[in-house]
Amino acid sequence: MPAMAQWGGYDDVPRRRAPEYYRDDGIERSRQPPRRAAPQAQEAPRQFFWPWEDRPAQQAQPVPVPSARPPRPRSYAPPVYADERRAPARRQRQAPAVAAQPKPVAPKAEPTTRLAVFGDSLASYLGRGLDDVFEDNADVEIIDRSRADSSLARKDLLDWAKVADESLKTGPKVTYALVMIGANDRQAIREGDQSFEPLSERWRDIYRDRVDALVKVFTDRKIPLIWVGTPPMRSEPLTKDLATINDLVRERVSKAGGTFVDIWPGFVDERNRYVATGPDLEGQIAKLRTSDGVHFTGAGARKVAHFADVELKRLMGAGMPGQVEPAAAVAAMPGPNPSGTTPRLDDIAAIDKLITGMLPSLPEPPGIPALPVKAAAGPVVPLSRAEISPGGALISGQPRETDATGTLERTLLRGAAPPPQPGRADDFRWPPS
Repeated sequence: MPAMAQWGGYDDVPRRRAPEYYRDDGIERSRQPPRRAAPQAQEAPRQFFWPWEDRPAQQAQPVPVPSARPPRPRSYAPPVYADERRAPARRQRQAPAVAAQPKPVAPKAEPTTRLAVFGDSLASYLGRGLDDVFEDNADVEIIDRSRADSSLARKDLLDWAKVADESLKTGPKVTYALVMIGANDRQAIREGDQSFEPLSERWRDIYRDRVDALVKVFTDRKIPLIWVGTPPMRSEPLTKDLATINDLVRERVSKAGGTFVDIWPGFVDERNRYVATGPDLEGQIAKLRTSDGVHFTGAGARKVAHFADVELKRLMGAGMPGQVEPAAAVAAMPGPNPSGTTPRLDDIAAIDKLITGMLPSLPEPPGIPALPVKAAAGPVVPLSRAEISPGGALISGQPRETDATGTLERTLLRGAAPPPQPGRADDFRWPPS
């Protein structure tokens, strides 16, 4: 008790202030900053409202006001490298780029040879094939004068003699003419009020006359003519009739001095039947005919053109580089003419005889030595005779053999078998001896 009184009891103990408080001008202040009130959590805008509730009015978004002065566009400046800064004069010396001038195109040379193709739709394929053949030859031009669905039988639809004549008059000068027609000719021919069935006697006479009229158009102008025959078709009756028409045309064209090209063997098999595929110009098996069994594919058209090209090369050989005209060749022949006259160019036999007479004679072959005549068979020697030459020594002469038993006569002349010898393989006696 006295101790507690000394310290003044619990009430007299001086109170200690918390360290976080201090006195300033007699006012207690806290050493910690005042606490800020926590922000109230904002409620997310509601997305759902009941029908009886009012939706809050949406605030309009502020519209941006455009500035009075638009921003300046940025221009790209290429970078300047150090070497360019050091040599600015070099950039000035560079000449400005000049646009490339187009190269002058040389004028196309005028073709010296023109091939005119006349006929039906098959002739158009012939023209395409000739285009491929002479593609690299700028001196040759192909003129297509074909008319689809045309024929010589229907003169009321298209008269080919008049059409060809007008084409030669108005068109460019033609060097060679090619005709391929006949796929549509197996139909009746009308003459006046009468109508003739295909391949009848009167029909053939009229058809020959129309072929002659078309050929005459070219012979009058002295244009070489090549008539290409029709190929076999998938239809057997049509193929049979076209073969007959080809024979009629071949006769009339050959008589007028033209050339008939038969392409039939190139489109049949070994049995002379129509085939859609076959060897092309390179020897490879390819499709030559289309699905209709009448027209050609690209490979077939080139094959048809190849048949005509063989005759064209023969006719054009005189005008090709390295060749000479037949007249110049005859005039340049050395030596005298045996007959004393100049043969005509169309007389092939006379020209061949003249050339043969100018060739040097060949040396006569040496005589063939006579060979000894060998006998068909040698002397007949029996195998069972006695040995004449002991030890197998050769003899110089033919031995004289006597056939006392007549075995040789019976065996070789009469054909009777000799009697078997005991113990030989042909001895079948039983019991064996």
